[in-house]
Amino acid sequence: MHAITDTLLVGNIHDAEEPSPTISALLLVAEEHDVTPPSWITYAKIPLKEYGPPPVPDLTKAVDWLEEHVPANRVMVCCRAGMSRSVSVVIAYLCCVQGMAYDEAAGLALSRRPGAVPLPTLRVAIQKVMWERRRRATQKVTDGGHQGKPASRCA
Repeated sequence: MHAITDTLLVGNIHDAEEPSPTISALLLVAEEHDVTPPSWITYAKIPLKEYGPPPVPDLTKAVDWLEEHVPANRVMVCCRAGMSRSVSVVIAYLCCVQGMAYDEAAGLALSRRPGAVPLPTLRVAIQKVMWERRRRATQKVTDGGHQGKPASRCA
């Protein structure tokens, strides 16, 4: 398990199977694994294929889930080895929700998770996720005249 920020960590499948008591939410992004976390853990699975480019709809779901859960939890994102898919989802979150530039987010994640290798075409996928999030935020404002949740800083 590797802390990327104080509240956002990446881990492998063994970390997901036996999470630290300091973790209160777990996002599993390994398509090929399933876990049954302890009852005190908020849990979701958004399956991503190993080594492949991240599908934008799934990456969007993962970023949205993290946006909802990181503020009130210490969240661990896990995949098989904790080196590619989990790191990629964290980089996407840092860009889309925390407003970090891709190089800054990737640099932070890679410095805190030695050996990590982001998924292919991650930068392009993140740009598409940011576009989708902006589109949704604009649509919320225009639909029905009510504001909804404020747009994230994604630039």
